[in-house]
Amino acid sequence: MTDHAKTAAAVLTGVGGESNITSMVHCATRLRFVLKDEGKADAAALRATPGVITTAQAGGQYQVVIGNEVPEVFAAIQAATKGGGSDTRAGEAPKGNPFNRFIRMIAAIFTPILWALAGTGLLKAFLAAAVTFGWMDTSTTTYTILNALSDAFLTFLPLALAITAARYFRAAEFTSLAIAGALVYPSIVALNGQPDITFFGIPVTMVSYVSSVIPIIVIVWLQAYAERFLLKVLPGAVRRFLTPMIVVLIAVPLVFVVIGPLSNLLGTTLASGIGWIFQTVPWLGGAILGGLWQVFVIFGLHWGFVPLFQLEYQTTGSFLLFGPVFAAVLAQGGAVAGVLARTRNRNLRSLAAPATLSALLAGITEPAIYGITLPLKRPFAFGIVGGVIGGAIVATGGVFTRAFVVPSGLALPALLGNGDMVLLAIGLGAAVVVPFVLVVLFGFADPGDDSVAASPTAATDTVVSNPVDGTVVPLAEVPDAAFADASLGKGVAIRPTSGAVYAAFDGTVVAAFPTGHAIGLRGVDGVELLIHVGLDTVKLGGQHFTLKVQSGAEVKAGDLLLEFDGDAIEKAGYDLITPVIVTNGDLYPDIADAASGPLSHGETLFRAVSVDSLSTAH
Repeated sequence: MTDHAKTAAAVLTGVGGESNITSMVHCATRLRFVLKDEGKADAAALRATPGVITTAQAGGQYQVVIGNEVPEVFAAIQAATKGGGSDTRAGEAPKGNPFNRFIRMIAAIFTPILWALAGTGLLKAFLAAAVTFGWMDTSTTTYTILNALSDAFLTFLPLALAITAARYFRAAEFTSLAIAGALVYPSIVALNGQPDITFFGIPVTMVSYVSSVIPIIVIVWLQAYAERFLLKVLPGAVRRFLTPMIVVLIAVPLVFVVIGPLSNLLGTTLASGIGWIFQTVPWLGGAILGGLWQVFVIFGLHWGFVPLFQLEYQTTGSFLLFGPVFAAVLAQGGAVAGVLARTRNRNLRSLAAPATLSALLAGITEPAIYGITLPLKRPFAFGIVGGVIGGAIVATGGVFTRAFVVPSGLALPALLGNGDMVLLAIGLGAAVVVPFVLVVLFGFADPGDDSVAASPTAATDTVVSNPVDGTVVPLAEVPDAAFADASLGKGVAIRPTSGAVYAAFDGTVVAAFPTGHAIGLRGVDGVELLIHVGLDTVKLGGQHFTLKVQSGAEVKAGDLLLEFDGDAIEKAGYDLITPVIVTNGDLYPDIADAASGPLSHGETLFRAVSVDSLSTAH
């Protein structure tokens, strides 16, 4: 299980500290930061952090991909920061180009409601499937209740968007809610489509605001400016109640007379364009969306499609674009399943198994993409091929859904009975099978190949040399429970007698923390080692430490990694005891032949015992 607090602390350090954060939000799988200086972020250190899949920079944001546990890590960051974290809001982030600002706005407004929207949508899909298979009668009160609780959130979506938009634009939330409530008020809904509607003699073209997106976002944006103006000019004795009264009195008619009809025209035009493509050349539209969707996900640009999906639903009552997206998502699941079937690398298999389930069942593809298919290159390309083929076939079948769901295996009931089910089965089957077969047949640069050829095991024992001159003591003597009970990894501790840290073996620097207090190494055999100089020394902010290497540097045993002023650190009130621990206990679960007493750097400290050695021994 991921230690969310430790992941959060490492992420904060990796993005340059709390002082470097302008704002932060999270979406389904990513922490999204707007940083004052992205140059202060240490991508290598972040990617080496347990619980972090990778990083990305897109849409004017510095994104840290976590996966399914992103809400817990975000909450831990909020708890660890003085301000408790903050949503991205208008006026806080650098302006950037309009496209980046749009993506940032959409992510901030839709992120808080995504899982409620997807969860109730999935329930609606299961209910529709129950009706399709004759398991439930629509005339029963049970159906009425289930239909209400599964459909209400999407029906009254403007109410939810009023809250999130108000938070983004810094408007009064309950005034925004009053505006949204008027848009979906039963008697207003009943006016939709009726002729000769006027407001003080002004003709009104009444459109449906049920499930709408654009009108409420636009009017809340204008509301924020109006409120700031009114709060400045109105007398203090009356401004608190006159401001919402005036805003509502102007905003609601403005939506009915201008914003609503214009957004309806925009939605109708876009829906007609989408419909034309999917009716005239459906295979082309499906192939493009099925092939490019995961590319959009990589850059975090898929958020730009959320309003488009909702506009399509508001106009047509269905989501035609979702069909090819199902193919794109399942195709990456098929590709990573191919990796799981072919690889001989134990670590890669341990990553591929949960990533396959996450992609195929839950529709969360970031662990598969960033952790496996994209680094291996070919599997990602084969996944795109599967998305193109599957998306083209599904779109040709005119498949759609009437529920907003996260495309995934669990959400397949949303598609049942909506379009050509034979082509749906063929398309989704091809989306999974094609990349799986391509990966198995044509392979990839398997990290396990070289080690398998060199020895009968995928991981070998590694001799760890002493990185710091000093006295070796048992890890249990470290006055920090996380180190002492070996929950962070097994190893030993050293009480330094000099101020230098050296490489313990040949390998790569996977984490050189900007504060200089710790170094992470990965050996050529795969062992991962953390050298943590002192306890709580991260609080020094780099003072008394001098890094000699950067993350990603290739090093040889005995190379100088960092220097520190031990006397100054101890005078500052910090314990200088230095834990040296193996952090990938899944591959190296134990240590042996540990040294004790005084030891110079370069002498043998202990042997990291591989899981294969233990298996052979037993």
